[in-house]
Amino acid sequence: MKFTRTNRRSPSLSKNNILLRAEGLIKQFPGVLALAGVDLTVLSGEVHALCGENGAGKSTLLKILAGCHPHGSYGGELTRDGKSLAMNSPADADAAGIALVAQELALVAELSIFENIFLGRELSRFGLLRKPEMRKRCAEALRRVGLDENPDTVVGALSVGRQQLVEIAKALDKNARILILDEPTAALTAADADRLNALVRSLSEQGVGCLYVSHRMDEVFAVSDRITVLRDGKSVGSGPISNWTKASVVAAMVGRELEADAAVAPPRVKNTSAPSLELENWSMVHPSLPNRYALEEINFALHPGEILGVAGLMGSGRTALLTSLFGAGRSKLSGRLRLRGNDWRAPFADPRAAMREGLALVSEDRKGQGLVLSASLNENIALATLDKYQRRGLLDWNALRRNAAAIAQSLQVRAAHLDVAAGSLSGGNQQKIVLAKWLETKPTILLLDEPTRGIDVGAKAEIHALIRKFAEAGMSVLVASSDLPELLGLSHRIMVMAGGRQRVILDREHFSQEAVMHAATAT
Repeated sequence: MKFTRTNRRSPSLSKNNILLRAEGLIKQFPGVLALAGVDLTVLSGEVHALCGENGAGKSTLLKILAGCHPHGSYGGELTRDGKSLAMNSPADADAAGIALVAQELALVAELSIFENIFLGRELSRFGLLRKPEMRKRCAEALRRVGLDENPDTVVGALSVGRQQLVEIAKALDKNARILILDEPTAALTAADADRLNALVRSLSEQGVGCLYVSHRMDEVFAVSDRITVLRDGKSVGSGPISNWTKASVVAAMVGRELEADAAVAPPRVKNTSAPSLELENWSMVHPSLPNRYALEEINFALHPGEILGVAGLMGSGRTALLTSLFGAGRSKLSGRLRLRGNDWRAPFADPRAAMREGLALVSEDRKGQGLVLSASLNENIALATLDKYQRRGLLDWNALRRNAAAIAQSLQVRAAHLDVAAGSLSGGNQQKIVLAKWLETKPTILLLDEPTRGIDVGAKAEIHALIRKFAEAGMSVLVASSDLPELLGLSHRIMVMAGGRQRVILDREHFSQEAVMHAATAT
């Protein structure tokens, strides 16, 4: 990220400057104490970062502040400008000047910008919509967030970064004085993230209090005035940015000094066997642009015990490469592949064919493609291997549960039991369940697409340790990630892609962020 911290005076913690205060918040769900005593104060004109591992209670806290959990369903007290606040719905939060911009945007892609901004609160007179007035107010809100778009533009035509700005414009039109941003840059390019964080600073200088939730430590320290850390449903530390270091924030989040995620790949498995996977002139037609290639003439070899990183900017072809290898390409493929020194062959016809040859794919969208969120952990772990538990047309649940428990324990999945729904777990534990599902297939080649996206630093270190362990056991790992430090730390070699083409493969002794970015931006 290029955005850097400016020297400015942080707001003072005084009674007259407090916009929102939460004291002793407690929230209980069946079998789970989500919040066990949270204190939080948001000041006028500050950016206040909220940090914590997945499962620390951040989402529950945000839902209380946004009116999603009604007054009376939780303990403790909320005050707004010193007055007790009892909200029973998101509409009450709007009325209190509190707006939540969630990680998953609440926009209707088929509607225009102005229709989205006024959705559910349309201006009308005598039963007729006052569209000119809505367009005028929309244009003013867009101007405040620096978005030069026609109010009639369909939201689905905008980039994710611009859609995020539309959400903030919507909040500002509601006269929000407290803006809650949940992982606002998770799906943005570096340039869009810089623009959004500059806007956040600008809004704070206009007196808006911003509660900023992010796993990205560089971002937290660039944009924030104060930090509050949650752990196990409690606030365990709060103070001005000058009181914190990245290491102390992480230590507060996980309750211990995190072992350096040593950014050192495991030693290469020494063997003289043939490569696990070889590609020759691997190409795929773009699924929506028939005259272009999504992948063009990719050639590489992946060896047993090797972690080969795949770097590149958004649209470079990283995901297309992994999905096409797994027989899930969305367009015509050409080229050929070879497994373990056997004969060259055509691309796999479907994922089942790839699985039979020892491939497994952990996709970037664990919620949409990796898990059935409403199903139990037992069921999710067995999804890819149900056939082996069939006994005369019935499932052998005892065997399924035994195997699921063993692999969940080996991956250190944290859950009360394996009959809970996958959707109830933190992001890091969900990712471990996806890994468990594929490890049940006994793969020799593991394809990982954004394996640590949206998970906290503690879980991230655990996933990295697992990947290294897989490689040390002789598995071949192809890992695509937009997190460059992650690739530099994990990989034995890094293949850099741009525009669907393979630009360079770097050996570890030639690793640097500059070398990767130079290749990724080459034309």
